[in-house]
Order: sequence, then C-alpha cells, then structure tokens
Amino acid sequence: MRIDLNADLGEGFGPWTMGDDAAMLDIVTTANVACGFHAGDPAIMRSVAERALARGVAVGAHPGFADLAGFGRRRLAGTTVREVENLVAYQAGAFAAAAALAGHRMSHVKTHGALGNMASEDDGLADAVARAIRAVDPGLGFMVMPGTAMARAAARAGLRPIHEIYADRAYAPDFTLADRALPGAVIHDAEAALARVLAMLGEGAILAAGGARLSTPIDSVCVHGDNPAAVTMARRLRAGLVAAGWTVAPSLPAAGAG
Repeated sequence: MRIDLNADLGEGFGPWTMGDDAAMLDIVTTANVACGFHAGDPAIMRSVAERALARGVAVGAHPGFADLAGFGRRRLAGTTVREVENLVAYQAGAFAAAAALAGHRMSHVKTHGALGNMASEDDGLADAVARAIRAVDPGLGFMVMPGTAMARAAARAGLRPIHEIYADRAYAPDFTLADRALPGAVIHDAEAALARVLAMLGEGAILAAGGARLSTPIDSVCVHGDNPAAVTMARRLRAGLVAAGWTVAPSLPAAGAG
C-alpha cells in the first residue's frame, strides 16, 4: 500500500512561469523536471532540484522534443532513432548536472508530451530512449506507461521500470493516452480523478476506453502541473490516497548527491 505521486514541473522559461511549482512540491513525492527543450532552463532546473531536496521529493529528467512554441506536444514526424537518443541523453545529462549543483541526485527519466506518446507506440523509438537513459546512468529508473513500447524497452535495456498511471488523462483502448483533442481526454474534476485512481489501484490495472483492462504493477500516479487546477487536484489526490490507506512516498529514493 505504497504509492508515488508525481508531477511534471519546472515548465517555465526565463521570466515566464507555468504552474505553481512551490505548492506542488509540498504535495507530490516525485518531480519530473523540464530540461530546456519543451520548457525549462538551467536556472529553473537547479531551483526546482533545490526545493525538491529540501522537501524530500525525488527528481528526474523530463526530456521532450525541441519545441518551445508547441510545448513539446506536437509530433515531430521524421525524427530519427539517433536524434531521439541524442536529445534524451543531452537533456538527461543536463538535468543530472543541474541536480548535482543543487546537491540532489537524479533518480529517473520520464519522456514528455509528443516524444513520450510516439515512443509509447514505436518500439524503435522506445529502445532509443532506453539506450540514451542507460548511457547516462544504467542505475536510473525509466518511468513508463504499462503495456506500451516503452515498458518493453525498459525490460530489454535492463532498466528499472516505474509503472505510471495518469490521474487526469483518459486512456485509449491500446493503453496509450487518449488524444487531447478528444472529448474527455483531459479530466479536470478532482473527485472523478481520485475515483479513477483508486479504482485502478484497487484492481491493479489500467482501465481504458471501451472497457479495456490491463493488469499491471502501479508504482506512481501522475497529475499534470501545467494547469490552474493542478494544485487543488494534487491535494485532493494525496488526501484521498492517504484516507484509503496508501502511504504516499517516492518510488525511488529522494537522496542527495552525497
């Protein structure tokens, strides 16, 4: 009855901010930190890592496509396997350095947006992500969506998988995330999100559109940090999980660099 609660944070750029990182870091137990391609910059990366360390929150790199204007949510068709390896290794290495400056240690990698969606559907791209993670540090965890190409890639690469479910996103029948353009793909109601999470944890399965069900270990629950209701939803999720008997704690240790 132990579960991690994670959020994608550090998604500002220079003087621009997105989401309330300080408030979210008081609620979540793991932060996936933007590394400068879809959002974020060196100052933000270091600052989030410092705040996370002070709160006992684990941190990981959150690499995405080089697409600031599209927030990394546009599919960059034609991106090669080698390009994926390069961009994931580059961003993970950059965040590892920023975390080290903060006295923290990167524990894992989680892909962002369109990069994550494409790698969840394509074994070649998923293997490229896994190879990049392993090259940076074979001890890193790989946060994956169960039942997808990335979960298979983690196993092939010998990386520790962190099986993640989403509180605020609906699933397609193939257990990838439903397209954000579809009605109901993004869940804004905190009570509805909590009910879905508790149902999936109780069944040990992802519950997708059309009644599809995938039995899986569940290590972490994600709530997105880039919308105005994020803090309210994260608070409700944590309180509801604790009330249901779950211990909310990082999936991987939130240890300093040492």
